[in-house]
Amino acid sequence: MGNFSRDTKTNAIGLTREDYRGAPSTLCKGCGHNAIAAQIIAACYALNISPEDVVKFSGIGCSSKCPTYFLSRSFGFNGLHGRMPSLATGALFADTSLIGIGLSGDGDSASIGMGQFKHVCRRNLPLVYIIANNGVYGLTKGQFSPTAEKNLELKRQGKNPYLPVDICMEAMAANATFVARAFAGDPKQLRELIKAALNHNGTAVIDVISPCVTFHNLDQSIHSYAWGKKHERQIHEISFIPDREEIVIDEFEEGTVKEIELHDGTSILIKKIGGDYDPTNRFQAFIMLEDAEINNLLLTGLIYLDTKQEPMYESFNLPDAALNRLPNEKLRPADETLEMVNSWML
Repeated sequence: MGNFSRDTKTNAIGLTREDYRGAPSTLCKGCGHNAIAAQIIAACYALNISPEDVVKFSGIGCSSKCPTYFLSRSFGFNGLHGRMPSLATGALFADTSLIGIGLSGDGDSASIGMGQFKHVCRRNLPLVYIIANNGVYGLTKGQFSPTAEKNLELKRQGKNPYLPVDICMEAMAANATFVARAFAGDPKQLRELIKAALNHNGTAVIDVISPCVTFHNLDQSIHSYAWGKKHERQIHEISFIPDREEIVIDEFEEGTVKEIELHDGTSILIKKIGGDYDPTNRFQAFIMLEDAEINNLLLTGLIYLDTKQEPMYESFNLPDAALNRLPNEKLRPADETLEMVNSWML
């Protein structure tokens, strides 16, 4: 047998990258979804997040297989098609100390699950909601998904007659408090956006253009590696800075950096490389998304951020202890209470 070596470098909580990995991927070689799993591993390792503090959710589709490929020590639940937000809501209410990561796809969230996607955004559930967007239904042989561009022609599928759904625009309209878009072929930016999302106290939507190399691999398609690399336009250079290294910037002129404080006190540094774009300006975010569609650009980066809207938990009088750990005497009414209720009903 040859020599076997592995990275034994540990992070601040004594874990190696190996501790954050999952099962070997069964997705097609080159699938953008594998890049997403890899950057979730990298982000959690860098932020010293214990896998046991994370809970994973998914629905149905190629994207929903991804939680198997990262954080094997975390609990995960693969649910019904389009119903991942309901699962996440119940589980995260049961224990608000957990960090929720939801993996979905453009079919799972932009078609059958659109209603649940919109409602979890408006309720601002603390959840990292990643949508692996490849424009096709990969598990059922490559039919057009709701995000496929109009007039796209694919082998065996004909021509798509419908206008596409813009996931970031839908998230904005639903009042999501963190909206970003990334490209699976740009791992550094994807990793930094995931790190920022993990520290956001609310629903953090990341639309990841994730090329399908089997059913949707035309170079002229907006969901391909070739098109993404040619048309990607980063609206800023983004790096996540933990709060222990917090930097305060007063000026925000072109070519300088602006700090945006997240709800929990951690920060994102935004380096403006052109124009006067401010991701806290909701109206400007809508205009930028519309302009990108008109000019056929793949706009990537942090599109919108709102740290003022309270997370969903704050609207409920939750006890300090996790709901799933309350003893029976706390969950069940006393005998005298039941007797009193029954007497009212008679």
